[in-house]
Amino acid sequence: MKLSRHQIQFLILRTLGNFFLLFSLWGMAMTFGPAFYLEFLYRINLARNVRYVVEYPTQTVPVTEITPSPSLESLVTPTPSGKPTFFGNITGGNKTEVLSPVSAQFGIIIPKIGANAPIFPNVDAGNPDEYLSTLEKGVAHAAGTVFPGISGNIYLFAHSTDAFWNVGRYNAIFYLLKELENGDEVDVFYKGNRHIYRVVNKLIVDPSEVHYLTVPTTHEQLTLQTCWPPGTTLKRLIVFARPEGDVLK
Repeated sequence: MKLSRHQIQFLILRTLGNFFLLFSLWGMAMTFGPAFYLEFLYRINLARNVRYVVEYPTQTVPVTEITPSPSLESLVTPTPSGKPTFFGNITGGNKTEVLSPVSAQFGIIIPKIGANAPIFPNVDAGNPDEYLSTLEKGVAHAAGTVFPGISGNIYLFAHSTDAFWNVGRYNAIFYLLKELENGDEVDVFYKGNRHIYRVVNKLIVDPSEVHYLTVPTTHEQLTLQTCWPPGTTLKRLIVFARPEGDVLK
């Protein structure tokens, strides 16, 4: 059967429409998929009453290279996590999972959100060619900022990109920083030592507000940065933390 001109035009327009619809859905999945996935896991673990704690010796431990991540089985302990819940009982929850750093040479664990990643030192925060490749593997430590145990600003960033459609390529370890509140624990491991910090503030700022990276401090401060809202590059979410001993004084 020969198609009329109008039928051919309709088929072409419908095909193009379906293509652009599928392309849009694919783009949304690539952009927001990692954020939605981690958000879903976080909420499910809250409902299952699963909590995380850090297991690491307090004394100095000589470390020469990035240590491998423990298997999931080695992280799970039968330790109860607060008051048991019905949903936790039927889903194997109501427990505490122990996290060991994937890198004791330089790494970060945020127990509240189950984040555990290596940190790569002295990354140029102004050079996309350098930091974009780093952020596919973990968290970047901004060059020119100090290291744990030294007075000054320790600046760590993750989930940055050059365009919104590339967001999904980069490590999503900081997607859940928004869940952190004052007093929450952040553990940074450096040269075998564990440094414990407590959150003291959280801000949402414009990408142009880069003075948080360079502002001098007379005290030790840990600054964590990611993009905001999750899956976009519109703004920046910054979390500030201080050594636990300073906060508890």
